[in-house]
Amino acid sequence: MEHIDHILVVDDDRDIRELVTHYLEKSGYRATGAANGREMRAVLASQHIDLVVLDIMMPGDDGLTLCRQLRSDTQRNLPVLMLTARSEETDRILGLEMGADDYLIKPFVARELLARIKAILRRTRALPPNLQITEAGRLIAFGEWQLDTSARHLIDSSGVIVALSGAEYRLLRVFLDHPQRVLNRDQLLNLTQGRDAELFERSVDLLVSRLRQRLREDAREPAYIKTVRSEGYVLAASVVIKEAYE
Repeated sequence: MEHIDHILVVDDDRDIRELVTHYLEKSGYRATGAANGREMRAVLASQHIDLVVLDIMMPGDDGLTLCRQLRSDTQRNLPVLMLTARSEETDRILGLEMGADDYLIKPFVARELLARIKAILRRTRALPPNLQITEAGRLIAFGEWQLDTSARHLIDSSGVIVALSGAEYRLLRVFLDHPQRVLNRDQLLNLTQGRDAELFERSVDLLVSRLRQRLREDAREPAYIKTVRSEGYVLAASVVIKEAYE
């Protein structure tokens, strides 16, 4: 039987929730609505969901909190599209930092929502197979560092834990899944976020800089994430996948 993608729409505005679910069903998807975090968690516990459309501005647990909760579940890597009435760039970036895969500003055209959902699902399923190697519950060793993919933090050679933001973790995972391979900015955008290039291409450089700081790199001569002039970045270290705390 052909799989029909199931979209969960989380929005406290009943009219928007019903309009979106109806439109998605007319477009060939299964769609379920939830008015808040409690209803969202109930649906996720009882049904298979392929993507969550999540409104930021909701009473109680807002969309940012719910997105963070979704991302903390390492066994469920659900794509998230955030809806927001805010136009400030900082608010959008905050949502993406929490791990959202894309955002759409209200009011929006239904066809654009559909196009973004299709793009997110396509990107998620087009990721190279080796992205599935570093499973949750394992350690990835490189140089003097280990990445705990369950807790999503770094561990140095002395056992000291270094926290990572969601965006930093995802970028590092991409590098670790493609060691010693030059990745340009477009590839890094697609593999980590798939964001609007105009807004986020420059953020790749900033994020690489932040990740280098986490790795205590010498900015002038980084040992791990090296810049390849006019091409992109490369993780220069060898990578070893280990069972957790073996």
